[in-house]
Amino acid sequence: MPVTFDLFGTLVDAARPADPAAAVARELRERGVSVPDDWADAYAEPHVDAPEGAEVPLHAHVARALDSRGVSAPDNAARRAVTAAFEPDVTAGEGARAAVERARERGPVGLLSNCSVPELARRSLLSADLRWLNDDRDPLFDVVVTSLSCGWRKPDRRAFEAVARQLDCEVRELTHVGDSDADAGIEAAGGRFVDVRERPLEALFR
Repeated sequence: MPVTFDLFGTLVDAARPADPAAAVARELRERGVSVPDDWADAYAEPHVDAPEGAEVPLHAHVARALDSRGVSAPDNAARRAVTAAFEPDVTAGEGARAAVERARERGPVGLLSNCSVPELARRSLLSADLRWLNDDRDPLFDVVVTSLSCGWRKPDRRAFEAVARQLDCEVRELTHVGDSDADAGIEAAGGRFVDVRERPLEALFR
């Protein structure tokens, strides 16, 4: 039975910047970028015309926001600033590792996370000690798919189809474990949703 897990709010508890725009601005200045005076407004405005359900990489949004104010971000500064602003501050949820390990006993296991920040999902797994199965560095997850890597955000069915392809199964075979209406989108794609708000990780796959 192939199983996928959501990350933030399901497997890990994450502390996010209280003011993302300000956090990104601080990191941009650290990289020599002149942040416009109305940066909070620029950050809040849409700058990328994306199809419904598509993910917009946060660093692309930041670069376009700067460009809209006549500011350039050379040397990949927007990507580096975003990555630094969202340095993971996470802890594993109660029973998270055990739930994944029990799921592995039943079949392949993947991670499917809405995440627009480069490498944040993988760094969060590492920080929460959920990256590796053992000291031999066997991955705890067979595949890790983010909205950034596949291009689509849950609840769009294309996000679930992307992880199903990597797990070499049909999307209707998936059981997806999550904590939000976005995760519940698996049901419209034909799969099964397990809501950790109703059934905690400690009780799963026993």
